[in-house]
Amino acid sequence: MPIVDVAPLREAAGDVSGVVDAIRAACLDKGFFYCVGHGIEADLRGAVFRQAETFFSLPESEKLKADKRQSRANRGYEMLRGQTLEPGTPPDLKEGYYIGAEVCDDDPRASRLINVGPNVWPAELPGFRAVMERYFAEMGALASTLLRGLALSLELPDDHFAGFERDPLATLRLLHYPPQPAVTAPGEKGCGAHTDFGGITILMQDQVGGLQVWDNGSQAWIDAPPIADAFIVNLGDLMGRWTNDRYRSTLHRVINASGLERYSVPFFFSGNHDFRIECLPTCQVPGENPKYPPTTVDAHIRHMYARTYG
Repeated sequence: MPIVDVAPLREAAGDVSGVVDAIRAACLDKGFFYCVGHGIEADLRGAVFRQAETFFSLPESEKLKADKRQSRANRGYEMLRGQTLEPGTPPDLKEGYYIGAEVCDDDPRASRLINVGPNVWPAELPGFRAVMERYFAEMGALASTLLRGLALSLELPDDHFAGFERDPLATLRLLHYPPQPAVTAPGEKGCGAHTDFGGITILMQDQVGGLQVWDNGSQAWIDAPPIADAFIVNLGDLMGRWTNDRYRSTLHRVINASGLERYSVPFFFSGNHDFRIECLPTCQVPGENPKYPPTTVDAHIRHMYARTYG
């Protein structure tokens, strides 16, 4: 997978043609690339991992005080094997913690829109909230930088996605993968093969490894090993739909055969709930019909959650 230095996109002026060409090539291939030059401080990244490790080390009874099933907004702790991303396989061998934008329960958006509401914060970890809120904000800014590059790569104005970015649905997810047992149920994995639901995903992974990406060219799984100081960026189903599958989401999975505890932190950016998603003007050849009818971000995410959780 290519390594893309996005630093030029963070600057007010300058030549961005090189980074735009690199993003375009990556999106036309696997929709995955390593992202460097992002400007996110190493101290903050380390603090996120430390807080995640501390939380997942708590007794199960303590973690369940923040049980996601008690939240209308899908916030808080998800138990080990709480999700099955690959149909027909055992539940995923991972546990997670969901964080989003802070919205009061009495805000009208909380009852109208999916995944909107107050966060659930573990009382046992007083520093947890401050670290996660800062990282969440930094990831939102990086998503904006990447969307600028994506717009230019699609021959659109660099601010084309401004409306999509306003008051966005975004989810920060802390994940813990225990070591894969020597003997597993058939098909059991840390995370089953799947594509992401939304627009773009920005993944921070530790040094353990285990992420694999499907390569259509070789018809095989390829490893996406950790690279120091690099995020992994990939496209979600929403971006595929929006570009008429010119840019596609790609299957990926996690198999933690390292014998070590693995931690990763994906940030899923799906955009404004009410934003209308229909084929972008530069992604439709004359005489070609869009593959998908128009939808909204909220309707699309509801559909994907129903497919995964039932």
